Amino acid sequence: MRRLSRSLSPRLLLIVSGLIFGALASLLVRWGNPDNMGFCAACFLRDITGALGLHRAEPAQYIRPELLGLVLGSFIAAFSFREFRTRGGSSPLVRFLLGALMMTGALVFLGCPARALLRLAGGDLNGITALTGLVSGAFLGIVLLRRGFNLGRSAAMPAPAGWLAPSFTVILLLFAIFTPFFIFSSVAGPGSLHPALWVSLIVGLAVGLLAQRTRMCFVGGWRDVVLIRDFHLFSIIAAFFVGALVTNFALGQVGHWGFSDQPIAHDEHLWNFFSMALVGLAATLLGGCPLRQMVLSGQGDTDAAVTVLGMMAGAAASHNFGLAASAKGVTTFGAWAVGLGLAMALAVGLLMKERRQT
Repeated sequence: MRRLSRSLSPRLLLIVSGLIFGALASLLVRWGNPDNMGFCAACFLRDITGALGLHRAEPAQYIRPELLGLVLGSFIAAFSFREFRTRGGSSPLVRFLLGALMMTGALVFLGCPARALLRLAGGDLNGITALTGLVSGAFLGIVLLRRGFNLGRSAAMPAPAGWLAPSFTVILLLFAIFTPFFIFSSVAGPGSLHPALWVSLIVGLAVGLLAQRTRMCFVGGWRDVVLIRDFHLFSIIAAFFVGALVTNFALGQVGHWGFSDQPIAHDEHLWNFFSMALVGLAATLLGGCPLRQMVLSGQGDTDAAVTVLGMMAGAAASHNFGLAASAKGVTTFGAWAVGLGLAMALAVGLLMKERRQT
């Protein structure tokens, strides 16, 4: 990995990483994951939350090794390149809230920003509506950043705090391998569809290594294009989509092109737009998409780890209180949750301003 990053230019490394990730995400479907859900940080974290019994939606309970590998791969890369630094203390409670709101929006759309691209690469045109909402939410977040939004600076912390997230990930991996009696596992539905554990883990490790080295973020790329006209991070998003699309065609995994009758999806355009606008807004205020938060938690960022805990709380609340959508559509409570979530995220963006020194 070290030799590869030295031999490739930064832009080329991003493109190659995006192509590899997109191809692996599509291959995960061939190896057992649900259609158009090769790799979804939000859906997979929701499944892990269910496996721990924090929600009881039986079709969504499984410890996804892809996410465990993602965090551990990030940890290995950061430690190898001497980038593992324990930091935190930047408005943790606000980050917890924004993480919960971000997950709520993702589960109303039924996917994270990466899955929006994967759904589009599989023929689901609802991905277009979602991406439009995502970019709109990111644009609103940029407006708030320009108005002075700031969660405060993180500071160096004692090293053991940074090891908590990787250590917890190792414990989850042991649970996945030995499946003790208190771990739930779906027998039907999306949670029951998965590749062999070692396949998912290896793919997750590879993605974690690439994501840590490239600063991969599926919201940050759009943010940089709008904010500073920089296409550096966006190149990995484009390459990811191309890699997934080409692999899907090669494997015959592209379904019918359209909005309706897509796997694990609904076609309520208004809520696809607004739910992903909530994801884009929250991710911009947090400084990273769901996948990016998990990568950061693996390299010692305790603020990101708190955000991931907030996402798990959002997943639990979404299923325990009927907020999450399904293939049947968006629930009334889910629609209200998106509206209130946008209002709360906007309030945070307006109230959390950097104080100027006088």
